[in-house]
Amino acid sequence: MTDIINIDTLKKTLADFAEIRDWKKYHSPKNLAMALTVEASELLEIFQWMSEAESLAAKDAHEIKESISHELADIIIYAIRMADLLDINLNEALLNKMLMNNDKYPADKVKGSARKYTHYAADTEA
Repeated sequence: MTDIINIDTLKKTLADFAEIRDWKKYHSPKNLAMALTVEASELLEIFQWMSEAESLAAKDAHEIKESISHELADIIIYAIRMADLLDINLNEALLNKMLMNNDKYPADKVKGSARKYTHYAADTEA
């Protein structure tokens, strides 16, 4: 299996960062899940009143793009810390999830549609 990103290096970097600051005691799965949700909300706040076109144009707005990159980094940091604490192999989890999504959303049925997979499952059961 090929690593999508080097999770082990990131885990070690983040664990060392927390250890040096004596933050390990705050990094329980519960606390990290809450922090991850807060950061996702901060990401959402950036887009809150934008139109679809404005949200797409964010890639060309340096200040907005930088804010987005900071929030995405925070989200990834907390997710990786949680995976480390719970001994979850994120590369394996990502690849398995993509395989599951491939089954739930077959391209020949879902192309051009944003419906939830349960809609397609109902179609195949009927």
